Amino acid sequence: MTNGVHQIRRLARAVGLATQWQDVDGITHDAPTESLEAVLHGLGFPATNNADRKQSLAELAENAVRPPAFLSADAGKALRLPPLLAREAAAEIDYEGGGSARLAIENGGLPGLKSIGYHRLTIGGAVLTLAVAPLRCHALSAGPIWGPAIQIPSLRGKSPYGTFKDLREAAALFADHGADLVAISPVHALVPGATRHFSPYAPSSRFHLNTALALAPDMKPGLADADDLIDWPSALHAALRLQQDRFAELGGEARKALDERAARDPLLWQHALFDSLSLRHNGTSWQDWPAAFHDPSSPDVQQFARENPQEVALQLFGQDEAERELGAAHQQALQAGMRTGLIADLAVGVDSGGSDVWRDRSAFLQGLSIGAPPDPLGPDGQNWGLTTYSPHALRAQGFAPWIAMIRKALRYAGGLRVDHAFGLRRMWVIPEGADSRLGVYLDYPLDDLLRILAIESHRSKALIIGEDLGTPPDGFAEVMAERGILGMSVLWFEREPDGGFKPSSAYRPNSVAMTGTHDTPTVAGWWYGRDLEWRQALLTEEQVDHDRRPVERGHLHARLATRVEPSGKVSVDKVVDAAIAHIAVAPTPVKIVPIEDLLGLEEQPNLPGTIDEHPNWRRRLPEPTDALLSRPDVARRMMLLRETCDQVSLSPNVVDQVEEQR
Repeated sequence: MTNGVHQIRRLARAVGLATQWQDVDGITHDAPTESLEAVLHGLGFPATNNADRKQSLAELAENAVRPPAFLSADAGKALRLPPLLAREAAAEIDYEGGGSARLAIENGGLPGLKSIGYHRLTIGGAVLTLAVAPLRCHALSAGPIWGPAIQIPSLRGKSPYGTFKDLREAAALFADHGADLVAISPVHALVPGATRHFSPYAPSSRFHLNTALALAPDMKPGLADADDLIDWPSALHAALRLQQDRFAELGGEARKALDERAARDPLLWQHALFDSLSLRHNGTSWQDWPAAFHDPSSPDVQQFARENPQEVALQLFGQDEAERELGAAHQQALQAGMRTGLIADLAVGVDSGGSDVWRDRSAFLQGLSIGAPPDPLGPDGQNWGLTTYSPHALRAQGFAPWIAMIRKALRYAGGLRVDHAFGLRRMWVIPEGADSRLGVYLDYPLDDLLRILAIESHRSKALIIGEDLGTPPDGFAEVMAERGILGMSVLWFEREPDGGFKPSSAYRPNSVAMTGTHDTPTVAGWWYGRDLEWRQALLTEEQVDHDRRPVERGHLHARLATRVEPSGKVSVDKVVDAAIAHIAVAPTPVKIVPIEDLLGLEEQPNLPGTIDEHPNWRRRLPEPTDALLSRPDVARRMMLLRETCDQVSLSPNVVDQVEEQR
């Protein structure tokens, strides 16, 4: 190994990059030196030549002796301080809720504190935030709960796609059938005017909402609503026209209220400004705008805001409407009797050309995208084309952006699903333009992020679910369980070593039992091999093993003990019923069934690895929700979930009893 390569790898380890990693089969791989160098550059630690490397190492050394901006601790447990602070005799603390105290520093640490929250700590000349967290996230007080997972745009109502109003109606209907939750995909703001994508997992901002879900126009009277797919370009154009018309009707007091709210919330005003500029530039990435508009504080941007106040106010109005409608949907769910209501979804990253990065680009990974290494779900690795917060920037900013983001995500929800929860510990980062297999792992401050989640979970009395499908870091499941974060036990991935399906009783007690997700085949689609047909047609570079599916159907048939034969040429109703019954009796506190499985549909909402080839995020349900839930097969499945959850809540041994009966 040359001296240059040695320095690059030393520098990489110092900034939290893994120079080696293990795949799902336990095979160790060396991170390519070229990848390490490119990622280091993206993190702001250039390593191209010897001078760069020395400068970067010197900067790291300087950072190491600076006081941190943020520390976190568990309530009631002593906190060991960094060496720079540990040599002081005492600290002053100003509690978030009021009051202050002097704390003695003994044996290099502070005594355990019971006051949960974000406190101001002064040690020597350093002032920092001390987050004191409960040991675990909020948990259910009694018995298991169940509910559907719904793609909001798929709901049929008066508009060409589903809205927050349709969600509100659906929540009330499901509550009547005993559901305690509705899990939804992200409702984050998308780039207005963009035609790049319509995925809810590639947002412009994770702080603000998708206004189109609140401002969809009604369809023209007399026209039959026969479309099975959403025409997003046309629908979004009509939604913008409606937003403009509704805004034009506002009186002076309403407009004044918008201005006052924007004055109280600078992030909201900057997002509205971004959306106004985005529409002027046809939804292109801000990097493609004239250079004078790349900086939110530039004279040209400020001049645009002064000269176009109504365009900015129009976007403020859209956000105001979206918050009101989403809040009403959650409140409707609770008022109808649901214990949890909406379970929101936090996307793992954002569009680098969107609002969040434009507003605060230094907080994000630069010249890098995030994804996943090769694994059984993606043999060639995955590049999601997104960016996310830099761990170094989060520490420097005292985690303020992350705290604010989690708080925003929970403002209208009784639970939060954290997409790709492995990213709390490490993220697969890929140099711009490189193959996803050439990525490297970047460490994230897991303990700090988990403590923030615990604080916000308790403040909102919200469940936290971590999407943990894929290749986990060592010990990740145990850490999540200890913190009270629920993992995901999805039917298709709960397998025995021989490929058979696990019994329900083997599902992790600290997880959510699910028949599938938006990225997996539906039960009916899997049974009939519809997912294989799509992959054969669209992903020609992937070897599709049609011969394996009959064997797998046999495994599923054996586990579910249904009376159907292990063949695709049977009624799928019994298979769907049995799959739902299978997860219903799992010893988990939460059961979630995609609405597509409750309906026995064959098509899935999203096919990973495709963008336009498959109608991702465009499918609509066959009928309005009230008609769907009136179907005998759907009512039967909901009754099964309701009765099973009631039984499990009454007797801890009911899982074994039901398994034996089946």
